[in-house]
Amino acid sequence: MSAAQKWRARGVVAALAVLAVTASGCSGAGGGGGTGSGTGGGSSSINVLMVGNPQMEDIAKLTADGFTKDSGIKVNFTILPENELRDKVTQDVATQAGQYDVATIGAYEVPIWHKNGWLNALDSYADKDTSFDKADLLKPIVQSLSGEDGKLYALPFYGESSFLMYNKEVMQSKGITVPEHPTWQQVADIAAKVDGAKPGMKGICLRGLAGWGEVFAPLTTVVNTFGGTWFTKDWQAQVDGQGFTAATKFYVDLVRKHGEPGAAQAGFTECLNAMAQEKVAMWYDATSAAGSLEDPSVSKVAGKVGYAYAPVAKTQNSGWLWAWAWAMPKTTKKAAAAAKFMLWASSKQYENLVGQRLGWARVPAGKRASTYQNPDYKKAAAAFGDITLKAIEQADPTNPGVQPRPTVGVQFVAIPEFQDLGTKVAQQVSAAIAGKTSVDAALADGQKLAEAVAKKYQG
Repeated sequence: MSAAQKWRARGVVAALAVLAVTASGCSGAGGGGGTGSGTGGGSSSINVLMVGNPQMEDIAKLTADGFTKDSGIKVNFTILPENELRDKVTQDVATQAGQYDVATIGAYEVPIWHKNGWLNALDSYADKDTSFDKADLLKPIVQSLSGEDGKLYALPFYGESSFLMYNKEVMQSKGITVPEHPTWQQVADIAAKVDGAKPGMKGICLRGLAGWGEVFAPLTTVVNTFGGTWFTKDWQAQVDGQGFTAATKFYVDLVRKHGEPGAAQAGFTECLNAMAQEKVAMWYDATSAAGSLEDPSVSKVAGKVGYAYAPVAKTQNSGWLWAWAWAMPKTTKKAAAAAKFMLWASSKQYENLVGQRLGWARVPAGKRASTYQNPDYKKAAAAFGDITLKAIEQADPTNPGVQPRPTVGVQFVAIPEFQDLGTKVAQQVSAAIAGKTSVDAALADGQKLAEAVAKKYQG
């Protein structure tokens, strides 16, 4: 199978299927028995629901030999694309269905779900396991996965900020030097110059797929740095405000002029594939993508990618802060087995296993200080390791823009209603990218939705 076919296969699997992988009996994420329905019985098996990103596909391949063989605990994985995962895990946890013992959630869900009493605290498990080394976890990541009580409610699998990735060969051929700290206008100018640099190549890939965690992950960082915000500190909706509108028009215009074909249907997976197969010259997205781009077995651009900090306009920094993390719903009846898996999946031991089996660039990094001191990882991540760590450390969830905010969050608003609000506005923005509506009309509709949410918090 060619590199392009491998990446497309990953995308198709993530987009169209629920992968049920019984880790003790399957070779990888692409195959598997069962339905993933969470019906695996016995105290020696657990059901894990996770997002269909490359790092999760890797752990599905490695769990049988790396965990089950030693622990005797069989892991039944269900893998879903991001939007479907959010719907599935929220429904399961909120209704206390108890279908899953472990689920991947992120920095948005943790504090909200903790307040709702849906999650088990994990400090006692992490503290008892001295080899886990909780003190080694990066502070910004720990803070993002903790409740107001200071307790840890999810163990990080990998952490990330965002940055600009670009094809160095293409830039060199055009005589372009990409600044280490670019502005968004510089990025737009470069995208215009490299559009068509190779047959079929577009200037940049930007997510356009509807979903608050899809198009609005990068777009909200653009909103922040353009001077916009979803809400002011006193809960005045600003979706049709000057900064929000300017940022959205800039983003939509850039992706329509110089972005990937079918941008309205392109999410993280599609952009990863486009960048890896030299279909685009640049990509602004998660720092965690770098490991996949630097894997020569699936990426044509391995060793050819340059990395720059998240582009800015009115702020000094604009990178997001996120962690995909392992959480344990309170409904599980297999807490000990679930905890054992989570500790392993978040450990130095697992990182070393990935490095040795799959290559050090593929390590799910961004969560441990020691990773960035590991000589093997430093060598493999020489192009992107330092900038990733600095971007994570510089991200400021409490003050990501030019004005005070009512809640924390760089690329999201930390309230339960944002999942629905962000997704509905994203559908309108995605329609604007597809040319089915205007940005002004999309944001006018979004403003009404945001005002309805704001009323719940005003006063």
